[in-house]
Amino acid sequence: MMKRVSAFLIFALLGALLAACGAPTPTAPTTAPATPTTAPAAPTTAPAAPTTPPAAGMTGVIKIATQSPLSGPQAALGVGIRNGAELGLEQLGKTLTGMGFTVELAPFDDQAKPEVGSANAKNIVSDNDILCLVGHLNSGVALASLPDYQAASLVMVSPANTNPKITESGYPNAFRIVGRDDVQGAVGEEFARTELKINSVYIIHDKTDYGQGVAEFFRQNAEKNGIKVLGFEGTEEQSVFDSILTPIQAANPDLIYFGGIYSQAAPMFKQARDRGIKAAFLGPDGLDSPELLKVAGDAVKGMYYTSVAAPVSQFPDAAKFAEDYQAKYKEAAPPFSAQAYDAMGVCIRAIASAAEAAKGKPTRAQVLEAMKKLGAYKGITGTYEFNAKGDPVKSAYFVLQVSSEAGDPAEVWNKNAVVKRLEIAAP
Repeated sequence: MMKRVSAFLIFALLGALLAACGAPTPTAPTTAPATPTTAPAAPTTAPAAPTTPPAAGMTGVIKIATQSPLSGPQAALGVGIRNGAELGLEQLGKTLTGMGFTVELAPFDDQAKPEVGSANAKNIVSDNDILCLVGHLNSGVALASLPDYQAASLVMVSPANTNPKITESGYPNAFRIVGRDDVQGAVGEEFARTELKINSVYIIHDKTDYGQGVAEFFRQNAEKNGIKVLGFEGTEEQSVFDSILTPIQAANPDLIYFGGIYSQAAPMFKQARDRGIKAAFLGPDGLDSPELLKVAGDAVKGMYYTSVAAPVSQFPDAAKFAEDYQAKYKEAAPPFSAQAYDAMGVCIRAIASAAEAAKGKPTRAQVLEAMKKLGAYKGITGTYEFNAKGDPVKSAYFVLQVSSEAGDPAEVWNKNAVVKRLEIAAP
């Protein structure tokens, strides 16, 4: 009994001490939490609604990929392709975002190497959100990548590939907005024979599908039309060309024709002039870069080249593109960048058409079917309509002369003169 009383007293004492120390006793709030003095202001204007509301099911991410050399010696053109496509997606992609989709660019660096392009292609087709591809610069890289694209029914729209095998190899998903080397080689030969009045030629190529291909077509036409072909050689040399130039100097041709890319042609042409070789120079659109002038300088001023493209200044409808490109990337739009813009526009048109038919995000197979029924597409570099092979029904071919003006090569290059322009139907 005493223990119980003691315990009670101790408990009471502890309670008094706690109260004296200010231990809080839970109580209801004296007032309700204060409300804001003013309610959040409503937007002054409601967000603008699309001109047509997105249809049910028009949701999800749609990606369009690019493949081109973003590093290495051919990056000047490859980056231009990526940038042109990016600008195209920003300005033309409203067709898809207005339907309710989110659109993204997926750029890949193929380094101008077939094995890299092929590895990238496997990664590209593994991403099911990628519904179209703008690329490549190099025909050999495209040909290495196309089997994977075909297996996945992924549409490729090329702004630059010219080898006939791109559309002659039975790839139903391969399209291009430029002409072909079997025509470009013939255009170059005809110009050399009738305008330059050459009687002999020494032909060099870079051993790629593109360079060797166009050189072969030039040779076939030259031999058929009576031009003496003094040599036909391939080389992968990139810097010191003594072994190539020594026999050329001994042969003393009227013309050196080079089938390949500017990064290889520039040092070769410069070394040819340094050795005193006086032959005229000619080549295809692989030379179409201000880097040729930057590296070779006076050696290439006044020379001619053929192209399936032309300086952006030659396309009146591309004037705003040129301004926007300069503003965004702080440099002049390089060759093939405007064609990449148009290739992106073709992709967007095909995807939108497929989405309308599917009433939702389309499959790659549905985009491919829409591509085949696309009809005429008016771009900034021309109006494009594709035949059953994927070639444009008609293509423009140009013969240009490198400007002799002084100044920044990037600016001077856009002043290259078009001395001949031909519209030729696809073979």
